[in-house]
Amino acid sequence: MEKRLEVDIQVIIHATEDLQKILDSFKEMFGVDEEDFAVQNLQGHFENPILFLQCKLKKKKSRGFVKALTENISNEERQEIIDDLENRCDQSALFLRISKQGLVQKRVYLADQDPVKLKIYTPIYTQKDLIRTYSAIMQGTV
Repeated sequence: MEKRLEVDIQVIIHATEDLQKILDSFKEMFGVDEEDFAVQNLQGHFENPILFLQCKLKKKKSRGFVKALTENISNEERQEIIDDLENRCDQSALFLRISKQGLVQKRVYLADQDPVKLKIYTPIYTQKDLIRTYSAIMQGTV
């Protein structure tokens, strides 16, 4: 992998969802510990409680996360990401949204509704290198 790789994770947990199931899924699938997350209590519509989880992974943890991500996502979705890198990348970062429900079911797939938001960052200085670098990362060849 690239010298410097960081992963930012953001998840919104609604009152009807089980926080522990989501945290357990992150641990089992990606090796991300409960302690790695910062938890913020918020209020939604009608004063419903909402938890906002945020995590920033660096070094070995970020590499392990990206490796698990690329191993668990289908070849079709991986290719979809690679084909759409120009729209998914901004300022040296790759932005992905995966299904929160899929995560709990121990599956990784892209989703736009109620997602886990991922930002994968590595310093890249030209557009040509951006596409090449993230293609290699998503193929698991870096």
